[in-house]
Amino acid sequence: MNIWLLILGVGLGSVMLRASFLVLLRDRKLPESPTLSLGLVPAAVLAALIVPDLLYARGTDVFDPFSPRLAAGLLAAAVAWKTRNLLLTLVVGRSLLLILS
Repeated sequence: MNIWLLILGVGLGSVMLRASFLVLLRDRKLPESPTLSLGLVPAAVLAALIVPDLLYARGTDVFDPFSPRLAAGLLAAAVAWKTRNLLLTLVVGRSLLLILS
């Protein structure tokens, strides 16, 4: 029973901490610099999730420059940058990964 109270307390504290920023800054306008920085957070998080999987061999900390995932990821990134077409990016990247694997 004590562990559930601890989990509930930590969860409640986390929610209150996050909500405090919304409540305290409700009537204020943030400066331009933090607003621009917050706009870049989703791209940074996505890169932090994807890049290690592309660069390292699965399950190890060894860099693999000839990884099929790295080749498919680089080609998919080039297609995405050039065409801005999500479906084409997914098809090209996945196709190359299936061919090389």
